[in-house]
Amino acid sequence: MQTRAAVVREPKGQFTVETVELAEPADDQILVRIVAAGMCHTDLSIRDQLYPAPLPMVLGHEGAGVVEKVGRNVRKVVPGDHVVLTFYSCGLCANCLAGQPLSCLNAFGLNFGGRTPDGQCTIHNHDEEIGCSFFGQSSFAGYALSYERNTIKVPKDVPLDILGPLGCGIQTGAGSVLNALNPPAGSTIAIFGAGAVGLSAVMGAVVANCTTIICVDIKENRLALARELGATHAINGTQCNPVEEIQKITGGLGVPYMLETTGNPRVLEGAVFSLGMGGVGGIVGAPAMGTTVSLDVNFMLFNRTLRGIIEGDSNSDVFVPRLIELYKQGKFPFDKLIKFYSLDQINQAAADSEAGGTLKPVLRMA
Repeated sequence: MQTRAAVVREPKGQFTVETVELAEPADDQILVRIVAAGMCHTDLSIRDQLYPAPLPMVLGHEGAGVVEKVGRNVRKVVPGDHVVLTFYSCGLCANCLAGQPLSCLNAFGLNFGGRTPDGQCTIHNHDEEIGCSFFGQSSFAGYALSYERNTIKVPKDVPLDILGPLGCGIQTGAGSVLNALNPPAGSTIAIFGAGAVGLSAVMGAVVANCTTIICVDIKENRLALARELGATHAINGTQCNPVEEIQKITGGLGVPYMLETTGNPRVLEGAVFSLGMGGVGGIVGAPAMGTTVSLDVNFMLFNRTLRGIIEGDSNSDVFVPRLIELYKQGKFPFDKLIKFYSLDQINQAAADSEAGGTLKPVLRMA
C-alpha cells in the first residue's frame, strides 16, 4: 500500500515527505494507521548519525493510531483497537526469557538496524529500499508495521493524538522515577534537565509523593513549567552552582535520588556530586556514542550508585495504561508538554525542539 512518510536521506539532512510503498503485514505484524507520532531526541540523533544506523530511513518511534489489519499469528489486538507503539525486543534471548526485555541482547539491531527481524525491507520508494522497522514501527508515516511486543492496547476515551509520547519519552522520564529509582513517599530527588523527559520525571516524582523535588535547567520557561508541574525547587544552572544549591537545600546531605536527562557529560559529572551517601543516580540522557565522563572514585566508594536506565525500566503493557489513568484523573498532565505539527512541518518541529522552544513535538498525520 502507498503512504506518506518522512524520510531522512543523509546525515544531518532534512526530512523529506515522500510517498512510499509499505508492505502488507507479515504473519507476526500489525498494520497501524498512525494518527500522530511524537518526536524524540533519539530520532534526531539518528538523523545526525550520533548512533550508527543505515540511511535512508523512516524514523519515528512514538506512534499512536488505530489497528487496520493483523497478521494471522497476532492475538493481542484486533482491527479497530487504539494502540500506542513503543520499543521492540526479541522475546527470545536469555534476558528477554528472564523477564528483562529492556536488556534485550538483540535490542540495538532490532530498533536501529533498518530491517525487520528476518532481514526484510518493508518500505520502498519505487525500487529503492528505505530503512524500516525503526523501534519496530517507523511511525513518521501515515501507516506503520509493528509487532505484538511493541504494541500496547489503550482505552478509546482519551485522544490518540496526545498518546504517542507515552511510548518513549514520557514513559522514560516517569518510569525512571516510578520504576527504576522508586523513591519512597516523603523523599528528595534532584532532576537535571527540564525537557520532556525531565518534566515527565518531575510529574513522576509528584505521583511518588516525593516532598522535595529539585529541578535544574538553564531555561526559565522550562523551570517555570517545572514549578507548575510540582517541582518544589527550580535552579537555573547559569545563575549559580547547582550542586552547591542542592547542598544548601538538603542541609549539606545531598540527595538520595538523582536523575540526569540532558545527555551533556559535563552536567552528569556535576550531577553525581549532588548524591548523598548511599544515594542512587540514574542516567537517561543519551549523548553521541563513545562519550565518556570522569568520576571521583573515592566519592563513589561511599555507597553511591550510578546506573543507566532504558525506557524507564517499564513494562509498557502495564505502565502506559497506568500513566493514561493518572492523566484521566488529573494527576499526570503530560499534555502540557505537547505542541502539534503536521507531518509536512516536521523540519520545523525538529528545529523548534532543538532550539528549546518546543518540549515535545507531536506530528499529526492527517
